[in-house]
Amino acid sequence: MSTETIIKDNSANPAPLGLLGFGLTTILLNIHNAGFYPNNSMILGMGIFVGGIAQIIAGILESKKANTFGLTAFTAYGSFWLSLVAIWALPRLGLADKPDETAMGFYLAVWGLFTLGMFFGTLRLNRALQVVFGTLVVLFFLLAAGDFTGSACIKTVAGYEGLLCGFSAFYASIAQVLNEVYGRVVLPLGPVVRK
Repeated sequence: MSTETIIKDNSANPAPLGLLGFGLTTILLNIHNAGFYPNNSMILGMGIFVGGIAQIIAGILESKKANTFGLTAFTAYGSFWLSLVAIWALPRLGLADKPDETAMGFYLAVWGLFTLGMFFGTLRLNRALQVVFGTLVVLFFLLAAGDFTGSACIKTVAGYEGLLCGFSAFYASIAQVLNEVYGRVVLPLGPVVRK
């Protein structure tokens, strides 16, 4: 006679943490991109701890939920923020050469390509995530175009578009928290088309 053990996962949903880490850091960086203040230690600190470490923690926790999409998204974008901070900080520390605009254009373009692939995954998820990833695809390609062309105008437009992206992630984070706390839809995330 065989017995079956059923393990119930009672762990919390890590997605709001990951979305918050991404959203807040994206908002603050794109206020800079829109021209309101220079790149400074506030953005670097947010990039390391909130955009980077918090998202990686959320991604690792998504693996416990058997959520490959969440694991991939949060650990990848957390690593994006850490790599971006390294790209800015290493030349200042005298540890590496500063990349030129062409190199940064390719860096941002490959992240745009990755995000485009992830966007197709959101077509099986909720509308809020489709907006987050759709606006992020546009943001990466705008930033890449700004670097490839050297156009300050494109970078400023990217900043404003990035604010939309960041606030959409912030909304998705808070919606998931409030909907769980209240046990009902307080802030809609849109229809889920998964399975």
